[in-house]
This record gives sequence, C-alpha cells and structure tokens, in this order.
Amino acid sequence: MIASIAYLGLLDDEEIELDIAALELSALDHPGIDLGPYHDQLDLLEAELRDEGADAETSEEQAGALARLLAGRYGFAGDHASYDAPLNADMIRVLDRRRGLPVSLSILYVALARRLGWIAEALNTPSHVLVRIGPLDSPILIDPFHDGLPVGDETLDKLLRRSLGPDARIEPEHVAPLPNRLVLVRLLLNQATRAEQAGDAARAIAIYERIVEVAPSHAQGWWDLARLQLADGRGEEARGSLSAMLEITRDADARATILEALEALSGR
Repeated sequence: MIASIAYLGLLDDEEIELDIAALELSALDHPGIDLGPYHDQLDLLEAELRDEGADAETSEEQAGALARLLAGRYGFAGDHASYDAPLNADMIRVLDRRRGLPVSLSILYVALARRLGWIAEALNTPSHVLVRIGPLDSPILIDPFHDGLPVGDETLDKLLRRSLGPDARIEPEHVAPLPNRLVLVRLLLNQATRAEQAGDAARAIAIYERIVEVAPSHAQGWWDLARLQLADGRGEEARGSLSAMLEITRDADARATILEALEALSGR
C-alpha cells in the first residue's frame, strides 16, 4: 500500500520510474490494496521481454518484441468500446483488464523498454500519445493503443491534423518527448477532465491536487486547481493555489493575471 505520492515531486525527472509511479498514483483510489502482485506482474513482463527481445538491436526489432509480448501474448490494447471510462487511466485496472488509453498503455511500453536499457520516450502528440523507441539515429514511432503498430509519416500527419485541424501548422513540439513528470500529469489530466465532465468537483479537485504534488512546477495545474476550488466555495484554498503558482511563474503577463486574480479574491 502506498501512503503518499509526495516523494514524486521531489525526484529528478530521470529518477521517476513511470510504471511504478503510475501504480502508486492508482493505489490512491484503491485504499488498502497490495501492490505486490502488480509489481510481480511487471517483473514477469520484463523477464519475458528479455527472452522475446534477447537479440533485438534495431528499433524495428525492439518495437516488434514489445508488440508481440504486450499486444500479442498478453492482449494489451486500446479500449475502443469504453474509451472515456476513468478506469482506462487507472494503472491497476489497466493491468487487470489489459485495456487502456494511449497514455496509460504508452507508460507500460516505455517503462518495459527502459527496463531492458532500450531508449524509449512517450511523445507529446496531441490527444493520442505515441511512443518513440530505438537508437537515436534510427528510432521508430509506434502506437500502443493500436497493438504497438508502427506509425509512418502519413499516419502521423493524419493523427496530428485530426487533433489540431486540417490547416494547422505542425510544430516540433507536437512530436517532442515528454518528460516523465509530464507523462504522469497527462495521465492524471484524463482523470480530472472526466471528473469535471461528470460534475464531480470533489474528485476533480483531488486529482488536480495530485497533479501539483507530482509536478509542483506545473503552473497550469495550480491554475486549474484554483479555478475548481473557487467554484466549490473554497476561496482560501484558491488563494493558496494562486500564490503557489505565482512563486513558479516568471512570465510577466502570466504574473499580472495571477496578481489580478489574487486581488479579486482579496475583495471577497
């Protein structure tokens, strides 16, 4: 059982183990659960990947080994039938059901690849996280939501334009690697968004509190937390969130907006 995730906010980004961190975040919604069997499951997947990918050196070979193990042997795949179900962003339930969102499945692919010393990154692709795997001079993009299949240039272009609009300018940031901390933020944002859509303010606030605990320098997380706290009549907590945001924000325009919001709250 995990008592707190506060330590995640103190780690250097490269020290974060994505699969373990995602499990510990998930455990917060499963009080009393024993994570031991889930750690054992991940260790077993690692051992089987070592066998499957023993001779994998190229990006294609490594991607193929991951797909054969996770999608082929174990049936991990995207949940097309109930995509918006919150359990698809809950790593415990992802491992139980072998179904998930692009981001949760990407965490599994990336973490397992890294356990073998392979280079793997979750990418900042809008609306649909992809994974880049393999040596830096010849990586390959794969889609864990669609059975770990390779993603070519044409498919990538279609995916980006479906998210950004047909006339959108594709920027390098749209396919840039995500830091580990922001992968976890993106996982949590799926839960927060669905809670808001369901009108569950308390749940949404709890998830945003996790976001700023995991990523204390994530300014947007503090802003959204303050917004929800204020809407829920928790003005003093909203002031605290905005003050925390002010401490980490250096952009002059953003600071002016925060100070304006704080001044408005002081008059309440």
